[in-house]
Amino acid sequence: MELKGKVALITGAASGIGKSTALLFAKEGAKVFLTDVNEKDGKALVAEIEESGGEAAFLKADTSKPEDSEKSVAQAVKKFGQLDIAINNAGIGGPQNPVGEYEIEAWDKVVSINLSGVFYGMRYQIPAMLKNGKGSIINVASILGSVGFANASAYVAAKHGVVGLTKSAALEYSAKGIRVNSVGPAFIKTPLLEGLDKELLAQLVSVHPIGRLGEADEVAQLFVWLASDRSSFATGSYYPIDGGYLSQ
Repeated sequence: MELKGKVALITGAASGIGKSTALLFAKEGAKVFLTDVNEKDGKALVAEIEESGGEAAFLKADTSKPEDSEKSVAQAVKKFGQLDIAINNAGIGGPQNPVGEYEIEAWDKVVSINLSGVFYGMRYQIPAMLKNGKGSIINVASILGSVGFANASAYVAAKHGVVGLTKSAALEYSAKGIRVNSVGPAFIKTPLLEGLDKELLAQLVSVHPIGRLGEADEVAQLFVWLASDRSSFATGSYYPIDGGYLSQ
């Protein structure tokens, strides 16, 4: 029960990495406040956690809207009394096009969710944590937060931005008890990869030296460490979890 007594807010919690994180955090004793645009699956996840003896609540929220981030934090604190951990996980992949053909509307949507959504989250999470005198914020970037990837300019730019935003926030708040880190998963088996043909999936596997895609639970395990007191000296850092992808 590594997170016993702690309250965690997890965005994009209805599926993929967010869902695995919610289940694992609840198992480790955290009270989890979950947000997602997918209300049906979000509420189903709350029921699953409660059936296993955990404590959870759900709010339908869009991270690209600052008012939703403000409401999420307010309701998490109202429901569970405080906020100790935030996992800013919500994100989308966006279309695959070269920069010279990338649709402006698509760019704005990817950046608003993947980058501005992280800022909006921290904008309201940090004041709540300052009231406790401590907290841990984990921003989900990507391996593409440190390298490029053809035809994914909006996603790459947003994830690079998440890494930089994380470092700035860590410099500002670490001395006040709030640790801020980012995590860079490689290609993980999540709904973001659903619909890809077998040939493309095989190509994705081939670029990971470990010889497979990652599992959402493997990323969630890293989150537990970063959220716990075991990582008390870890802040302002970027943690790839990538099957060797960035070693090439």
